[in-house]
Amino acid sequence: MKVHHLNCGTMTPPAAPRMVAHCLLLETERDLVLVDTGFALGEDRLEAAFLRTARPSLDPAESAVRQLQDLGLDPEDVRHIVLTHLDPDHAGGLRDFPHARVHVHAAELAAATRPGGGVAQRHRYLPAQWAHGPDWAPYDDAGEELYGLRARPLDGVEGVALVPLAGHSRGHSGVAVDTGDGWLLHAGDAYWFHGELSAPSHCPLTLRLAQRLVAVDHTQRLANVARLRELPEQIQVFSAHDAAELTRYTG
Repeated sequence: MKVHHLNCGTMTPPAAPRMVAHCLLLETERDLVLVDTGFALGEDRLEAAFLRTARPSLDPAESAVRQLQDLGLDPEDVRHIVLTHLDPDHAGGLRDFPHARVHVHAAELAAATRPGGGVAQRHRYLPAQWAHGPDWAPYDDAGEELYGLRARPLDGVEGVALVPLAGHSRGHSGVAVDTGDGWLLHAGDAYWFHGELSAPSHCPLTLRLAQRLVAVDHTQRLANVARLRELPEQIQVFSAHDAAELTRYTG
């Protein structure tokens, strides 16, 4: 398996470090697989509040579909998309890959597509992102143990598993990838800053407050970070938005 680490959406929130949308492109023997999509090409549906707080660049060159083309790959060959969750900076690009099967935690799909959950939760999801009617593949918490975490192998995608890490959103998950040389764990929005995995942990105040504000269960989110902090070196953990972590893989 060949793994590409992509930034599919630079964001510059006020008084905070530059943030990225760290996505993975997996070249397997059979298909191309995306882990998160970042923003769509020509994204124009984001709410004003998100634009003010995240300040995304929305550079067309950063879209997943353009980056695939730059690598000489055909976006039509993306047969699977695996989502940590359905927030717009993670699932906005679904419409650019309308033929892909979309793997996601069942609780996240329910939270995003069914009424309820309060005003704050309704505003975090943008139904226009999946108006094309994706081929959803939802999963529950059942799975196998992976370094003390619960990992649910995906149907039809060898070497990739969902790791339930609810807290940031109702069905938020990490995505574990067996590269053949070791495990990667894309932790999504389980945390936003690499210092949160340090001992003692640290995080810029603005990011710490923002994570508390957007989490559906902040206590559970913190418990997940503690679990990630205890993982052995055999599994490389990174989050969706930390630019320094992305640089580890891209230089």
